[in-house]
Amino acid sequence: MGKDLKGKELGKNLIQLPNGLYKGRYTDRTGKRISKKSKKLQEIIHWLAEAEYIDEHSDVGNGTQLLVSVWFEYWLDIKKKTVRPNTVRNYSERYRSNIEPVIGKMILSEVKPIHCQKIFLKMAEEGYKTSTIYQARIALYNMFEYAYENDVIRSNPCKKSVKSDMGRPSEEKRALTLDEQRKFLYAVVGLSYENQYRFILQTGLRVGELIGLRWQDIDFANRKITIQRTMEYRASTGAWIEGPPKTKSGYREIPLTDEAAKLLERQRIKNDRIENKVPQWMDTVFLCRNGTPVKNSTYDTALYKISERTGLPHFSMHVLRHTFATRCIEAGMRPKTLQMLLGHSNIGITMNLYVHVTEDEKHKEVEKVADALTIIPYNSMDKN
Repeated sequence: MGKDLKGKELGKNLIQLPNGLYKGRYTDRTGKRISKKSKKLQEIIHWLAEAEYIDEHSDVGNGTQLLVSVWFEYWLDIKKKTVRPNTVRNYSERYRSNIEPVIGKMILSEVKPIHCQKIFLKMAEEGYKTSTIYQARIALYNMFEYAYENDVIRSNPCKKSVKSDMGRPSEEKRALTLDEQRKFLYAVVGLSYENQYRFILQTGLRVGELIGLRWQDIDFANRKITIQRTMEYRASTGAWIEGPPKTKSGYREIPLTDEAAKLLERQRIKNDRIENKVPQWMDTVFLCRNGTPVKNSTYDTALYKISERTGLPHFSMHVLRHTFATRCIEAGMRPKTLQMLLGHSNIGITMNLYVHVTEDEKHKEVEKVADALTIIPYNSMDKN
């Protein structure tokens, strides 16, 4: 039992040092000595109790004693080696913000469906969108499923009975109308990122795929580009992150239209005029005047300014991808072909998220079947 400077008992593993600081210490499961100092005794008492509790419940092979937070860190370390950085980031954000506050300090094997449901209900009450709540469900389900598959727990508590279809409706996916697209294209003539905007409207690339495109990926002879990476600028670390496409279907070849091929030639000439070329980015297709890739956020900021200036509704780079998809469907492209061009893992994503039937298209389609719908003409009814 440790004592303070006046000789008063403080408790096991607690002492007060000659300089007046309080110190807590313990030996963890691996035999390592852990300690902490503070001017406040209660802070050290709280730290010691929590640290010893976590250490006691940190055996990843023992679900009857293992903390949810410890299992999550173990599971996430494995995921870092098998999934894209964006996916890891999404898992981490949803866990830290929404899952951990509710069940983080619970024993893994003691989590029930009712606890999982509480997570989603709390998110809905806090105003989260349905899509974000669904992301939390994916992280929660996968985390528990891995524990179940490895016999750490007897069943996955994030069952079908746990409902996550709640919260604020997500914003409807939109595409530019023909008039909006025409107005936009006139507005971007001569601007810094004109080639990039036009290229997405010709290919349907994701913005990360556009940023990561290299000259080695372009086959001018066979008029196609190969998508095999994505890239984004991570502001938190101040670094560019390169990774594989979003899904296995993201690895794909996209035929080049005449305009897309011309845009690439224009971009090559533009790159050749860059005075201070950066060796690291010599093979990157779309560069800014400084010889480096353009940040994801920079594209969207520029689009916001264009929207303000032209009176168009505010939209992001992703809307240009939606617009490509919509124009393809309007022109009669088969959904299966569009699925492959967009790099979607299943046809449902293509149909549900990217096919936008405009008001003009609805009128055109109804006009096509107008005669079939008219059994008795209205004028004939007047004669009676």
